Amino acid sequence: MDAIVIRNVVKNFRKSTIRREYTTLKSELVRWLMGKRDRTPKTSIEALRGIDLVIPRGKTVGVIGRNGSGKSTLLKLMTGIYSPTSGTIDINGRISALLDLGAGFHPDFSGRENILINGIILGMSRAEIRARMDEIIAFSELGDFVDEPVRTYSSGMYMRLAFSVATHVDPDILIVDEILAVGDEHFGKKSMGKMTEFKKAGKTIVLVTHDLGTIERWCDLAAWIDAGRIRRVGPPGEVVAEYRRAVALAQQQSRVMVPAALAADGGALPSVELAPVPVPVPTPEPLLKLTEVSLRGRDGAALTQLDTEEGLALHVGFTARQPLEDVDFAVTLKRVDGTVAYQTSTAAERLSLPQPLGLQGTLVLHIDRIGLTSGEYTFDVSARGPGGEEYDTRREECRFKVSSAIADSGVARPPHRWRVESEGMARLDLLPRRVGS
Repeated sequence: MDAIVIRNVVKNFRKSTIRREYTTLKSELVRWLMGKRDRTPKTSIEALRGIDLVIPRGKTVGVIGRNGSGKSTLLKLMTGIYSPTSGTIDINGRISALLDLGAGFHPDFSGRENILINGIILGMSRAEIRARMDEIIAFSELGDFVDEPVRTYSSGMYMRLAFSVATHVDPDILIVDEILAVGDEHFGKKSMGKMTEFKKAGKTIVLVTHDLGTIERWCDLAAWIDAGRIRRVGPPGEVVAEYRRAVALAQQQSRVMVPAALAADGGALPSVELAPVPVPVPTPEPLLKLTEVSLRGRDGAALTQLDTEEGLALHVGFTARQPLEDVDFAVTLKRVDGTVAYQTSTAAERLSLPQPLGLQGTLVLHIDRIGLTSGEYTFDVSARGPGGEEYDTRREECRFKVSSAIADSGVARPPHRWRVESEGMARLDLLPRRVGS
């Protein structure tokens, strides 16, 4: 079952008109007594014009389009803030949204009180909200400000609280409208890490943003809205490329980019003459395919957690369609927020792999001591040819947790020791002691 199904949705807004003349109480009374009514025609703005869109369950869908094309109106229809003028919208699952900054917050209530109110609105019980209250406050990093009225918050604090509430109420569908652009770099990375968790957990995400790079890198599908209509839905790279070409063509034609609903011609971007597209053919199997990426401990058992002083073995299985030479296997160890902790490859370390490589096998990277600070980490693994062409890539595999009894920070814990040298006493070497030793 799809997460969101939108069929032939139209949304109109009534356009207010004011007579361009000065009036007095006396003149208005005379008009009323003489039966002269306001003949100003009632007009409306058509913001969305027959939208058909299906959001598959468990997919991340990016929505793009210029200002005034109807993107935010579409999201507000999905969340139930607006009702469609005609057409149907079916939502399958609990939905949580990050729309206008501070939307849904009462300015005179504290952050803590607004968490409770928003949780109830999103369908949680008071007991559920109280059970997650500390986690929401900790993620928002508001500290003592959580008990202050939200009208005293900065835009960044508003955003942190809104994101924390929206992502900790266990929604099936998360709707985000450009709000993450408000935060600082630290919280931006933290937010993307949380949304990556949502993706891996099979949640559905609908994201509106003008950052086309994010759409290409992060989304499974892209939908382009133009002049209140769906122009195209498809792979993010293809949709973004066509959108960029249409915008460039409009700029060449010196075309005024007015909101779609207010333009006489609908404000649509000009049609783009795309290069002839070849008839699609099945994508051939890569010359080499990664069949397994797994993590094991020193005892050979599957590994999901270890101490900073312990080691691990990364197993990378592969199959090849033909004997290959000069294959380069690259490994990147990352923290879940995207910070690279370590990166290497067989070519960088000048390893002498069998030439040619067998048709199937397993490459094992042994790390005797992981040496990382506390946190959660993943591996990216790729296989490349001698010219740098990519055979296959596996990203964010083997998520594991590192724990440490020492409260240091950073990414890596290099082997080290301390030395005390003092006049009148022998030199003393010190090693960090583990808790309980």
